[in-house]
Amino acid sequence: QVQLVESGGGSVQAGGSLTLSCAVSGYTYSSYCMGWFRQAPGKGREGVAAIDSDGSTTYADSVKGRFTISQDSSKNMLYLHMNSLKPEDTAMYYCAAEPGLSFSGSWRPHTSDFGYWGQGTQVTVSS
Repeated sequence: QVQLVESGGGSVQAGGSLTLSCAVSGYTYSSYCMGWFRQAPGKGREGVAAIDSDGSTTYADSVKGRFTISQDSSKNMLYLHMNSLKPEDTAMYYCAAEPGLSFSGSWRPHTSDFGYWGQGTQVTVSS
């Protein structure tokens, strides 16, 4: 059974940094895509970043240049390094995975593309 468990959320002042982690278990697919999503109160869940098994990455325009998605396949870990955080980055952040999904070009992650989800970790950025 696939399980995704996020950690690393917390409260930080604007301009600060946080690194989110996602521990993956029960996932043995050689071809996959993993992503980070976020959902602010009263808003829909939006894609933040994604990485596929070839190492290709994609980012939402709102976080490009500030956030970096990475993975450590040997440890079954996914990360989201967040720098220059803004109050508008405040949200619950979710890790997601989908076997066999790859992307190219201007593709951006959407919730409907992913079948496996974690429970989320809260990020709060104060001004």
